[in-house]
Amino acid sequence: MIITLPTTYFLVSGYAEGPTLLNAFDNALAVAGIGNTNLVKMSSILPPSCRRIDPIQIPYGALLPVAYAEESSPQPGTPVAAAVACGVPEDPKLPGVIMEHHMTDDEKLCREIVLQKLEAGFAARGYKLKDVQLASAYGVVKEVGSAFAGVVLWC
Repeated sequence: MIITLPTTYFLVSGYAEGPTLLNAFDNALAVAGIGNTNLVKMSSILPPSCRRIDPIQIPYGALLPVAYAEESSPQPGTPVAAAVACGVPEDPKLPGVIMEHHMTDDEKLCREIVLQKLEAGFAARGYKLKDVQLASAYGVVKEVGSAFAGVVLWC
């Protein structure tokens, strides 16, 4: 099997309810537009010179590399939030960094924390940050809910 280096990426997010935790997560993936794919959870590096695109229709059943955060709960009234932040360095020869965060709390706080993680990741590498993209999802659980946010890599 030959694995190719992704050249594009896009951000997705969604919140949904379902009768079980797994169904709520699956429904959140559908809301995010990637429900009919096979997620391959990856660590958090964006290939050098990868370019951002608008979300596209991925072929059904495709193996889909995604750095993601998800928070699910079966407790009515619980706030659930998930966020991803994708940082692009000034030097296009260097890789970007993706950070994730999820929590049972406020979406604004979740977004703030994921941005702090991204800044720390860049500082640890000594990279200068050129651009940041962020995606998040939030909901207050009615029965069983799931918040999902991800960065999808594609060729």
